[in-house]
Amino acid sequence: MPPLQNPAVADLAPSDPDLAVYDEEHGITYLRMLDADAEGADWREVSRIVLHIDPDREPERARRVFDSHLARAKWVSKVGYKELLRRGWPSERQAN
Repeated sequence: MPPLQNPAVADLAPSDPDLAVYDEEHGITYLRMLDADAEGADWREVSRIVLHIDPDREPERARRVFDSHLARAKWVSKVGYKELLRRGWPSERQAN
């Protein structure tokens, strides 16, 4: 199971070709972003609710964080998840 938390986000999501610890820690954030994207939610609303960044106060940062995290969420959903399936969630690896 992914952790059911909502950790603070970095200004840029990872762009490594491998799944990062950051990705594992932000799995719920990525899922929420993918859901919002599928529903056509406005990026400003997603920034405020999911990323906890006020787009009115920090519009450039909010957009940069949103774009990088949505791109990473899409990558994880298409490529990175395979690594999770092979090795399991971190809590599962620690239990074994």
